[in-house]
Amino acid sequence: MTPVPSPGSPAVKAAKGPRLVELDALRFVAAFAVMSFHFMAASRSLWDEYPTTLFAPVSRLSSLGILGVELFFLISGFVILMSVWGHTVGEFAVSRVSRLFPAYWFAVVVIFIMYRFSGVTAFDPKLSTGEYLLNLSMLQGAFGVGHAGAVFWSLWVELRFYVLIGVFALFGITLRRCLAFLGAWLALALAAELTQNDVLVFVFQPRQAPYFIAGMAFFLIHRFGPRAGWLLPWAFVAGGYAMSLYAATERVGERVRLIGLKHYPAPPENVVVAISVIFLLMAAVSLGWLRWLRWRPLMTLGALTYPLYLLHQTVSAVLIPTYRDIVDPWLLVAITMAVSIAIAYLAYRMVDRPGQRWLRVRLGALVARTGGRRGAGGGPASPVPQPLAAQSHEASVP
Repeated sequence: MTPVPSPGSPAVKAAKGPRLVELDALRFVAAFAVMSFHFMAASRSLWDEYPTTLFAPVSRLSSLGILGVELFFLISGFVILMSVWGHTVGEFAVSRVSRLFPAYWFAVVVIFIMYRFSGVTAFDPKLSTGEYLLNLSMLQGAFGVGHAGAVFWSLWVELRFYVLIGVFALFGITLRRCLAFLGAWLALALAAELTQNDVLVFVFQPRQAPYFIAGMAFFLIHRFGPRAGWLLPWAFVAGGYAMSLYAATERVGERVRLIGLKHYPAPPENVVVAISVIFLLMAAVSLGWLRWLRWRPLMTLGALTYPLYLLHQTVSAVLIPTYRDIVDPWLLVAITMAVSIAIAYLAYRMVDRPGQRWLRVRLGALVARTGGRRGAGGGPASPVPQPLAAQSHEASVP
């Protein structure tokens, strides 16, 4: 095997270089898939009938849109490892908080106002004021409180992933340690799935870990190439892929068992194909095969996917029940998607982007005053948190 670079060598410094626009494209694909799933396959309450009947010609595709979240998790594994490499735990924490919360707080407030002061009933979480306040912390899942938005469950998954990475970063992230970490996490996730031990399941998230692990392995392939000892990262990709097939077929299968294949046409073989395509797309990113995707508007699409993910169901709760009896379903879906994207863009420009900047400056100053921790790449902490090398490629679920 090729010798592992030492922690201080150039090979293990934070990844730099041109923005991976292909990740922006994949982010928007994932968000559009989830939006299509919610509008055209999942939400009977919106249409007062099964949407897969209304949109039968695309029902086999829209029903697989649920797996857009899995693509988000894969991308998240890739970009989180890229973001933390070579930076302190404090810097990593600042980047996560500033990235996650401005758009999230906005979404919680919008949802609270809508359900408290309007006649909208679709997707009403029926939370008390105190429970909405707890939702602002994003920790409601830890207290058994419902999520204000149906998609917020995935943020709780992401938060636990970040904590795990933050703990790992305390020891200093090097290539050798990263490979050991991926192997240990994969083994512990498998143990959690087999034993269904509550603590192991909570910490190691066996149904989501395979995507994060594979995404991190894809980053190692992208960052180091043959220097990573190709076999090990690809072995983790293969292990993640195998566990992902099981996790995805189980997740989709639960919905099929609930309402039947007739109303949710997503047989296991379709799920296998979808997961395979998702992994192939990430492999293409890691190997540089999608570098030709350099269309600048894709950067904007990638940036607005987080508010789009958070708000699209709220938009549909207002528009679809109101106009479903007077507007053609296909046209109504197109309008709802267009409005969702427009609102997401406005939220990104007016709330998310300035909110990130505001939080990053203040939290960065706080971290600088309290002193940094050991660098995530094994070196000393920076005296003042610097922008992460991959700041533009923040996590995808968001």
